[in-house]
Amino acid sequence: MAVRDVRNGSALDEPSGEAGHRRGRSAWHRRIPLAVGVSAAVLVAQAGLAGPAVAEPRPTIAEAKAKLKKLEDKADLAVERYNEANERWKKTRKKYRELNADLKERQERVDRMRAEIRSLVATAYSEGDIGIAGITGAGDPRQALSGIATLTQLSAARAEAVKGFEQAVKELEKRRDEVKQALDEAEKDREEFRRKKIEVEKLVREQERLLRRLGTYKTGNPNSTGMTYTGPASGNARVALQFAFAQIGKPYRYGGTGPGAWDCSGLTQAAWRAAGVQLPRTTTQQWAWGANRRVPLNALQPGDLVFNRSLGHVGIYVGDGKMVHAPRTGDVVKITSLAAYGMHRLLGGVRP
Repeated sequence: MAVRDVRNGSALDEPSGEAGHRRGRSAWHRRIPLAVGVSAAVLVAQAGLAGPAVAEPRPTIAEAKAKLKKLEDKADLAVERYNEANERWKKTRKKYRELNADLKERQERVDRMRAEIRSLVATAYSEGDIGIAGITGAGDPRQALSGIATLTQLSAARAEAVKGFEQAVKELEKRRDEVKQALDEAEKDREEFRRKKIEVEKLVREQERLLRRLGTYKTGNPNSTGMTYTGPASGNARVALQFAFAQIGKPYRYGGTGPGAWDCSGLTQAAWRAAGVQLPRTTTQQWAWGANRRVPLNALQPGDLVFNRSLGHVGIYVGDGKMVHAPRTGDVVKITSLAAYGMHRLLGGVRP
C-alpha cells in the first residue's frame, strides 16, 4: 500500500520538457529510498502484528499441568452435581411410575364400584325405594348416591357400597394430584440434569484439549481384565479391592457405573456392592452414609473409602499410602499414591 500510494501521489508526476524530464528523474531517484523505507516499515509492522511475537504463548508443561489440576477439582464437583441431579431424577421418575401404577389400580376399582352403584340404583328403582326424580338427570353416580344414602329403606350392604364408592373416588383424586406433583418434580429434576450435563461436557472438552496437548490422554480399554489384588485385606474389604483391581485400565467416564467405564463414586459403589455392602451412588451421599464410620487419614486400612476435601472425588485405600480410583477424563482406573494425589486435598476416610 505504501509504495502504491507514493507512486500515485503528485510528487511523482513528471513535468514536460527536457528540464522537466531531468528534474522528474532526479525527483524520482530521490524518492526511491523513501518509498522503499516506508514499504519496509509497513511490512515490518505487519509482520510484528501477525507474527509469533505477539501471539498468545503456548503454556509450558508445568503450566498446563497446574491448570489441569485446578480443572480436575472443578470437574469433580461438576460431575458430583451431575450425578446428584441424575439420582434425584431417577428417584422421582420411579416414584411417578409407582404412583401411576397405583392410580391405574384405583381407577379400575372405582370403575368396578361405579358398575355396582349403577346396579344398586337400578335395583332400588325397581323396588320402589326411590322415584324417577331421584335418578333422572344424575350424570355423576355421586349425585344419585347422595339421594340414595338418605333413604332409610336401603339395606346396610347398600349403604356400605355407597360409602366405599365415595371413599374410592376421594383416594383416586388424591393420588391423581400426587402423581401430577411427582411429574412436575421429575421435569424440574430432568431440566437440572440437562444443565449439569452441559456444564460437565464443557469441562470435559477443556480437560481433553489440555491432556492431548501434554500428550498424556489415555483412552483406556473397556475390556481390560485389570490386575489381581494380593494385598493384606480380608473379608468383604478384600472382595471390594479384588473387584476394583479387576477394573484397572478401564477408562474414566463421568456418570460411568460400569462395566466398561467408571467415574469415581460409580467404581466405589460397585466394588463394595460386590462385597455385599450397598453404598449410595454419589460421593457426597457416600460420605454422609459413613457418618458413623469415619476414620482419620493416619488410621486408614485397605478397603476404606478415601474422600477429597471438596467431596468431589473418592477412591479405595489399597495400603502402603496408595488408593485405587477412577481419576478423571482422559485417564483410566489406576493405583495412585496419596502423596501424588495431594494429601492436602484429602478430607478423611470411611470404613464400610
